[in-house]
Amino acid sequence: MTDLRTPLARARGLGSAKDGVHHWWMQRLTAIALIPLVVWFAVSLVMMSGADYAVVRAWIGSPLVMVLLILTIGIGLHHGQLGMQVVWEDYTDGALRVVMIVLTKFIAVVFGLGAIVAIMRIGFGG
Repeated sequence: MTDLRTPLARARGLGSAKDGVHHWWMQRLTAIALIPLVVWFAVSLVMMSGADYAVVRAWIGSPLVMVLLILTIGIGLHHGQLGMQVVWEDYTDGALRVVMIVLTKFIAVVFGLGAIVAIMRIGFGG
């Protein structure tokens, strides 16, 4: 059977998973979101460098600080997972690729949940 579509029509919408543009945009958006979050976190660490445990615990207990810490960790882990997914897609084949992508996502989720639980426990005095 002859395909009468133009080369552009045949290529449009095709790709490894048909979501490459979304992945690219998400990586850029997470990178942009991390700029102010990482600057805030670095400045906060410098300001807390001589503080004792009680002061740092009170700082983490602030609702705004808890939200910003959770955002920094969540967005940072998502950004890292997106970057590692590109590495796995580019440099591995077959079942190893799928296993490594799933494992990377799983590790990011576990680390993220662990960090959120730790922040909440410290912040709420647990």
